[in-house]
Amino acid sequence: MPQRKLVVIGNGMAGVRALEELFKLTPDLYDVTVFGAEPHPNYNRILLSPVLAGEQTLDDIILHPLQWYEDHGIKLHLDKHVVSVDRRLRRVVAKDGTEASYDRLLIATGSKPFILPVPGKALSGVITYRDIADTQHMIDAAKSHKHAVVIGGGLLGLEAANGLMLRGMDVTVVHIAAWLMERQLDGVAAQLLQRSLEARGLKFRIGAHTQALVGDADGGNGGHVQSIRFADGTELPADLVVMAAGVHPNTELAEKTGIHCKRGIVVTDTMQTVTDPRVYAVGECASHRGIAYGLVAPLFEQGKVVANHLAEVGIERYLGSQLSTKLKVTGIDLFSAGEFMGGEGCEDIVLSDPFGGIYKKLVLRGDKLVGACLYGDTVDGSHYFQLIREGHSVTDRRDRLMFGPACTAEVGQVLAQTQGGAP
Repeated sequence: MPQRKLVVIGNGMAGVRALEELFKLTPDLYDVTVFGAEPHPNYNRILLSPVLAGEQTLDDIILHPLQWYEDHGIKLHLDKHVVSVDRRLRRVVAKDGTEASYDRLLIATGSKPFILPVPGKALSGVITYRDIADTQHMIDAAKSHKHAVVIGGGLLGLEAANGLMLRGMDVTVVHIAAWLMERQLDGVAAQLLQRSLEARGLKFRIGAHTQALVGDADGGNGGHVQSIRFADGTELPADLVVMAAGVHPNTELAEKTGIHCKRGIVVTDTMQTVTDPRVYAVGECASHRGIAYGLVAPLFEQGKVVANHLAEVGIERYLGSQLSTKLKVTGIDLFSAGEFMGGEGCEDIVLSDPFGGIYKKLVLRGDKLVGACLYGDTVDGSHYFQLIREGHSVTDRRDRLMFGPACTAEVGQVLAQTQGGAP
């Protein structure tokens, strides 16, 4: 029988991971074609920050070199932006006219950076931080410019700011929320993080509203960015402005194709689009039960499920992911999971050592652990995440819960020896 044709739109971590899982199950079922919008083979996007900081090179972060595609018989079209999909004829067309037909289509177009809708957003020197090209742009800018402003105090923004600072720029992080990384940290942990980063040389404008980006008079269209203006009328000099204020699912192609999208490409538990069972979606572009995941672990879980169905094994279901975040922001360990902010009906157990740079908060509801926020010491993060996910009662260990599983096991041994009559 002739091989079936599988086309993958997107050469990122989610789509290629799905192919890895597929080849484990059935290496020869499909004739595979991959379209990648970038001119690079699949690389680890998470490691762009060490590249920016000068700790790694672009070659270091390549996950699948060109030889891997050749070894698996994949037709790889790099630097090819797909502009249309004909679902009736089952044909994909790139901007340069490259075509490929399919029996099954996997959309893995990822996400797009959010651009602040402010005057001056199109000025030269205003960029996003999403791919290798953006990273190289920042590396080049740091050689000839002095003042950088990073808009966004989330993980990506802080990593960008740290990398630019290490390359010699004077960097200010502008964040509209009340504290840094508000989706991963509570206010106390965020304050510790800010103090640590300030001690390294970063500057911050917290709660600041960007009104406009101001350009010089040269070059037409406003020229090159010169400063950032805030709603209170104050300005900061800026030769480089990096927008790292979040992302949204890249659904432009799917919408154009007539596939239903709502906060992402809407998929079922088998990762098939609800519009067309021949078309699957995976990764940051996909919306499963109303959620578009941006972390690596859920994307890999989705890739395993979609591979299962493409291989026609057909037994896996994706039921969503319990999220935990273990991050290393510029060398500082952070962890959060579950309902770490607490709230009504919850009880907080807190250990705080601001001088030692340690902060731990465990959130309980009744006899169950429902959230955790750790700063500076995250060694027990996976233990707390397991307790949150499994939902077991922690009543028997509540008084020593803060000290992790090692303490719990040690106390348990002491109690067992005592009950057994040991000295």
